Amino acid sequence: MAYQIKKAAVLGSGVMGSGIAAHLANIGIPVLLLDIVPRELSKEEEAKGLSLEHPQVRNRIASTSVQKLLKQKPAPLAAKKNLQLITPGNLEDDLGKLKDVDWIIEVIVENLDVKKSLYERIDAVRTPGTIVSSNTSGISINAMAEGRSEDFGKHFLGTHFFNPPRYLKLLEVIPASTTAPEVLQFMTEFGEDRLGKGVVIAKDTPNFIANRIGTYGLLVTLREMQNRGYSIGEVDSVTGPLIGRPKSATFRTLDVVGLDTFMHVAKNVYDQTSGEEQKVFEAPEFMKKMVENGWIGAKSGQGFFLKKDKDILELDPETMEYRPAGKLKTPSQEMAKQQKGLAAKVKTLTYANDRTGELLWSILSPTLVYSAQLTGEIADDIVAIDNAMKWGFGWEQGPFETWDAIGVQKSVEKMKEEGYEIPAFVQSLLDSGNESFYKEENGDLYFFNGTGYEPVPVNEKAIDLKRYKKKHGVLKSNSGASLIDLGDGILLLEFHSRSNAIGLDIMQMINYSIDEVEKNYKGLVIGNQAKNFCVGANLGMILMEAQDDNIFELDFTIKTFQNALMKIKYSSKPVVVAPFGMTLGGGAEVALHAAHIQASMETYMGLVEAGVGLIPGGGGNKELYIKHLKGLPNGVTVDYQNIASNVFESIAMAKVSTSAEEARENNFLNFTDGISVNSDHLIYDAKQAALALYENGYQAPIREKVPVTGEPGYATLLLGAEGMHISGYISEYDLKIAKKLAFVLSGGKLPYGTKVDEQYLLDLEREAFLSLVAKPKTQQRMQHMLVKGKPLRN
Repeated sequence: MAYQIKKAAVLGSGVMGSGIAAHLANIGIPVLLLDIVPRELSKEEEAKGLSLEHPQVRNRIASTSVQKLLKQKPAPLAAKKNLQLITPGNLEDDLGKLKDVDWIIEVIVENLDVKKSLYERIDAVRTPGTIVSSNTSGISINAMAEGRSEDFGKHFLGTHFFNPPRYLKLLEVIPASTTAPEVLQFMTEFGEDRLGKGVVIAKDTPNFIANRIGTYGLLVTLREMQNRGYSIGEVDSVTGPLIGRPKSATFRTLDVVGLDTFMHVAKNVYDQTSGEEQKVFEAPEFMKKMVENGWIGAKSGQGFFLKKDKDILELDPETMEYRPAGKLKTPSQEMAKQQKGLAAKVKTLTYANDRTGELLWSILSPTLVYSAQLTGEIADDIVAIDNAMKWGFGWEQGPFETWDAIGVQKSVEKMKEEGYEIPAFVQSLLDSGNESFYKEENGDLYFFNGTGYEPVPVNEKAIDLKRYKKKHGVLKSNSGASLIDLGDGILLLEFHSRSNAIGLDIMQMINYSIDEVEKNYKGLVIGNQAKNFCVGANLGMILMEAQDDNIFELDFTIKTFQNALMKIKYSSKPVVVAPFGMTLGGGAEVALHAAHIQASMETYMGLVEAGVGLIPGGGGNKELYIKHLKGLPNGVTVDYQNIASNVFESIAMAKVSTSAEEARENNFLNFTDGISVNSDHLIYDAKQAALALYENGYQAPIREKVPVTGEPGYATLLLGAEGMHISGYISEYDLKIAKKLAFVLSGGKLPYGTKVDEQYLLDLEREAFLSLVAKPKTQQRMQHMLVKGKPLRN
């Protein structure tokens, strides 16, 4: 049968359950969120005179969880309106409603008997063919499926999300022995394409893949810290970004996760293992004492770290007292900074003959050996293990990629000297004359499977630009951007300057790309796979020119940028922009001029120039205003003033969307623009959008005049800005910037409703930009942003 998920139910409304419900709502799936019925009234309910039988009381637990979604940080909802897709209820009155859903996700307490009892009740009401899954982090999937009907067994599996479900990429899918192959295949594809996850198939073993290795690695780190006399702060200073791990490193991560949660996960493996492995999963005494004290991390206000006033203190495990947090500083850290690429950095640090090297080797070597011992037991191959650690724990390199980075041969020799038993899987790699778990040939990646190499499976929608360029080459390139043939008549313009900041090199490539596409191709995608799409114009270059009083040069640069963006807008072939991450200032302006925006769900878009004492200069003011105008239905009397005020507020306050969905609410995207939930599919989706536009007979927009609010509108905007200044919302200098912005948006000294050419508005924008950039206070703001990375309010 062909499966579809149009409606879902989540049973259990705790942080995880409500987070999963929110993620389903984010992708447009209505979801029923059920929890237990309260046994007693709250004080508020008593005051209202409600009884335990009142629906408001009976649904209270799930209803409260739904409301909490609006306050949680980071926000589980991509847009507040998604909340309306979640219906709270309870597991007694609403169990019958499960017959109408296509997927039931159980997220209740981690207790096998309680789960089995709930499954018995679900089995009695579900419609045959409904998929049922558990979000358990470690209870056996097969044990949970025991005693259920044949149809239930076929449609049952584990779907282990990582917290927070909206942001963490990993979804471990764990089939039971009864799971039908087509159900497993459907959930894998659904997980990638609709949920936007990186899916790994895990085996039904304690804690599956990521938590098994991640927990082991954390406990080994604790053990080595104590044995070798390192402090908590020292460990965190070298187990974070320095080795390609998250900023939260080891102990900050534990504080965020919660020590109680971590201990539960560790105990789960401890209870199901034996011998040397079991010993590692025994949490140290000081951690047990921390849990007794209630020092379980961020949710209790203290854990391994404690913030006191402005100081960060770390726990001393010996005395159980807090002291100022320390850092490890060694020569190898400086040496590593000189290396190019993460692999070279990690290799330098791991073999260093100092305290950094000693710590990292003592942590990495057992974790790598453990990962190799588990290959075949917890997953079918090393790719699943590496991906699980990257997607679930935020590691830049998985265990086997790390092993390749430090050199398999060299590390094994050292391990043998130290008495390690080398897993047969690793020995077979070396015995076959090979030296790495992965190898690349002609842009294709292969992995070692125990006997030889096979291709790393790739979803055709996941285009890896680095590898793609190795395989297919580049049509044209300069220091700021490259032009790549994506096939099927679509070109891709990839930015790759520092922070993807826009300078003359990128402008030059935009012009070249449009000319090339108009002559020989069907369409153009502007996208990349850096950390962020684009954080704006090259601020350093602008500041340098401004300080040297090269206003003529700056005028030329801004004019060139405006012309390049107008070329995007009026290209005879469709231009699709694929923003993701930070898409700010000039990056947002590039997107606003496109025929179509295909945004990643996590797109933070805004015109933020006011923060550095400027206003947008590439046509962003005009284009956002036009986008607001075009968003109105035909035949509606247009209030230009209302639109100008909305745009003015958005730019003057440097508002940034917290998701692509919010960018649509802010009119940076319109209703025809697309959102890709899976960021790995973004380039593919943008290419498909460009092809569809071309094949549907794309016509460039006709250049039309723009109605402006003129002098009356300028006066209104000014009044609003002055009100904000008097109320203390904006500084004296913010008011100056706001006046310039008001003049540009209103179209200057004209009657209300006058229609002006776009070039007229571009000229106003450029003049305002150039007059502000020459001001000392703007230059101070720019300097501050470049040095400190945050805005100055002068």
